[in-house]
Amino acid sequence: MENGGGWMGFHAAAYNDSSTDWPWFNRFLGAGTFYCNTWPPQPALLEVVSSAYHPVTGNIPSTFVAPACEWYQWKPAPGENDDVEVLLSLSSSNYPIGLKDVISHGDFPVVWSNRRYRMIYLNMGHGDEEFTDATQNLLFVNAFRWIVSQSPKGNPFK
Repeated sequence: MENGGGWMGFHAAAYNDSSTDWPWFNRFLGAGTFYCNTWPPQPALLEVVSSAYHPVTGNIPSTFVAPACEWYQWKPAPGENDDVEVLLSLSSSNYPIGLKDVISHGDFPVVWSNRRYRMIYLNMGHGDEEFTDATQNLLFVNAFRWIVSQSPKGNPFK
């Protein structure tokens, strides 16, 4: 990753807690450690939050309901890092959400990129409905194409 490698992470690929002690990984993610989640998996309204056009979210609706997932939250949140571009967040209209941890407020990004690396993280991936929604599947394809197209070796789609 330090030398231009690409990374596309889903759900638990970004899990780390206070016992993990991976400071480089936290810098790479652009977020703090795992704080809480919305267990059990449940659908949620997501909102595109990036004000500028981004290839990952450019052709998806400004809001959509994502299939049931266990949504993770970090402290500090990725949006507090100037190097991070948050693309999608859980809509505050979902609050309160969760049963294990009842989340009633706060910044809740679910898709972001750290500008210091060629990476994107998508919080989706926990639940048996993950690949049933056309909008979310388009988001995944967009994210993959974006990571690959950012390669120092050139964009293979051109």
